[in-house]
Amino acid sequence: MQTFDDVARIAAELPEVTEGVEKHRGHRTWEVGGKAFAWERPFSKADIKRFGDEQPPAGPILAIRTADLAEKEAILAADQDGFFSISHFDGYPAYLVQLDQVSPESLREALVDGWLATAPRPLADRYLAG
Repeated sequence: MQTFDDVARIAAELPEVTEGVEKHRGHRTWEVGGKAFAWERPFSKADIKRFGDEQPPAGPILAIRTADLAEKEAILAADQDGFFSISHFDGYPAYLVQLDQVSPESLREALVDGWLATAPRPLADRYLAG
């Protein structure tokens, strides 16, 4: 089972990441270049209402940015355990991760991809060059 502490550890291994707290609700965020690439995303009352009779995914939920909607759709189409979206995220380049359902490798790959989608291009290019 992955936790937000695992997210923090993986994110801290990426260049120029800062961990912060979202100003309105106090949830943890991870940023690069002043932009969030991952953040805690518990379900709001409105989200839970939209689930209707369906049980919302349990456990800690993380949101991760994507480069664009096509990347988001490709990630969701891969049907990996723990990766999903909700109607609130329709038209927004990010998806959700149920941390207690993903492997450490899947979480690391998702966070690196989110970081690459958000990092300033020169920084991302340096990272990819090794």
